[in-house]
Amino acid sequence: MRATQQLPYKPHSVQLRLAQKRGKRFPRAERRRTRQRWQLVATCTVLSLAMFALYGRVTSYPFINHGDPSYVTENPYIRSGLTQVAWWAVKATYASIWHPVTWLSHAFDSRVYGLSAGGHHFTNLMIHELNVLLFFLLIWRATRAIAASAMIAAFFALHPMNVETVSWVAQRKSLLGTLFVLLVLGAYGWYVQNPSWRRFLVVALLSVMALASNPVVVILPFLLFLLDYWPLGRIKSWTTPNPELTASQLPWYRLAIEKAPLLLLSIGSAVIAMVALRDGRLFGRLGALPMSWRLENAVYSYAMYLAKIFWPVRLALEYPHPLGSLTVAKVGFPLLVLAGISVFVWKQRHKSPYAVTGWLWFLFSLAPIIGIVQVGTQGMADRYVYLAALGIFLIVVFGTRDFIPPRSLTGRPLYNRIAAVGSIVLVVALSVVSFRQVRYWRNSFSLWQHTLDTTEKNVVAYDSMAEVLLANGSLDAIRYFQAAAKIASWDPESHAAVAAGIHDRGELRQAINEYEIAMRANPDAKLRARIYADLGVIYRQLGNYDKARENSRLALAADPEEVEDFIRKLSSSLAHRPTAFGYWLLGLRLEGANQIPQARAAYDQALQLNPQFSAAMRSLALLYMRTETANAVGQP
Repeated sequence: MRATQQLPYKPHSVQLRLAQKRGKRFPRAERRRTRQRWQLVATCTVLSLAMFALYGRVTSYPFINHGDPSYVTENPYIRSGLTQVAWWAVKATYASIWHPVTWLSHAFDSRVYGLSAGGHHFTNLMIHELNVLLFFLLIWRATRAIAASAMIAAFFALHPMNVETVSWVAQRKSLLGTLFVLLVLGAYGWYVQNPSWRRFLVVALLSVMALASNPVVVILPFLLFLLDYWPLGRIKSWTTPNPELTASQLPWYRLAIEKAPLLLLSIGSAVIAMVALRDGRLFGRLGALPMSWRLENAVYSYAMYLAKIFWPVRLALEYPHPLGSLTVAKVGFPLLVLAGISVFVWKQRHKSPYAVTGWLWFLFSLAPIIGIVQVGTQGMADRYVYLAALGIFLIVVFGTRDFIPPRSLTGRPLYNRIAAVGSIVLVVALSVVSFRQVRYWRNSFSLWQHTLDTTEKNVVAYDSMAEVLLANGSLDAIRYFQAAAKIASWDPESHAAVAAGIHDRGELRQAINEYEIAMRANPDAKLRARIYADLGVIYRQLGNYDKARENSRLALAADPEEVEDFIRKLSSSLAHRPTAFGYWLLGLRLEGANQIPQARAAYDQALQLNPQFSAAMRSLALLYMRTETANAVGQP
């Protein structure tokens, strides 16, 4: 037998085969590293193919009518030049949120793909694939447990609760925020092996990118401190150093001081986010909720997120806020469960330090979006667990590995056999559920119908379904608006939509009543402008020109751009489907907006389409009379 020969380089696979043919033998560690490289490549390939098989069809799906319009299809800034949008993105708080990196991402997609939804979906899918592969490599690098890391990454890649984040174009912010968080983790691991201000600067710059992608990652400094506990093992007297890394241990307070600059960045981002939300939509359509309601919902939501991670059924785009309807049992039992898990994890901290990191990762990641600071109408949302669920996946996989004995009577590791079979069954089951969940995103109608089927008293779902039907010209839209208005007296959009439908039927007095209910529900500036403009039209139809002029003035004062935008949309619609009644209503709106020549032209167009249209004749005659009177008064 020939003597073992140590080569002065690390051979790749071709060199290894040639050497083997020549009878040369490499050290066992070298062969193990080569085998690991192939395992890593194979795992990344399988994960990528699995994700594309699951999500590839979303590239043929359209935009949906919730979130996507404000982010892409109806956002005038996104479709402008990249130079202009870059400056706008940095200073903008459009849609009550500051995330310039996300805006630039949407702007770039719009430049490349235009308003073709498939390209925007493809970008989402690619970012998700990057996130999964990066997370897999980070876990493997820290633990060298390739099978466990692959299983965690498979959960992340294929879990049904992540379908919403990947399939919804407007959730680009969650994908990008997670991508930069993972890059920060990788840079931090690089930094701790050889601390220097240059390496820390890279960590800080990536942290800025994460915060500028999604402000909810303000918890990033706390996540890094969790990594110091496990897997880095940097906290002196608390943890054991990680043999796979060369990170030196420091007292906990030194590590806290080390992250002070990152904490300042997070505080700055939080301040900007709160300022952005102070534009009148901080509390959305619900108004400010009592703190007791928000705390109850937070406890309940934590438990429901945990339950849905383990049993992902009845998933929906919007879960209505309970609004103080939670019973003592629905709050007390989840509180006991959360407290019990926390105590158990703490007791296992020496034996299973990953459980502490995983559990606190879950709690911390959800903290900014759990509902203590209320934004919008939802009580909870699947998209919020995209980053948070990683902690639970860690606990499940590493906990299972530690629980099952690593030996059997035959001497073959029992864990390998059980883990292989169980992993395949579980991944297939998750993939089947996810495959079905992706199908609901094929269009807005299917998505909202599923949401209505899986939730109760969902005002947003009723309103959104009505908008879908209204866009398709269906007369059933008013039923959904009425259902939403019946559920929620606090929802101005539902009542305004019902009023608009009643107005179209010619029930003017009833429409005024509904609009008054909507105004009492404290609508935002855009909706106020639409309501006042509609009231101006109604009062013109009733012949009450004093109230008509007053409401038209209030509409322009509330949001002149919204008034102009509605007129443009109505004009565009009439250009494709002209009607005498439609041009008459356009004339009334133009008159309210003080666009007298355009109003006169609209009345003329209505009379050309129907010369016997008496309402248009009367409006045109009155307009001429008021114009002549104004001219006479204005003469010296």
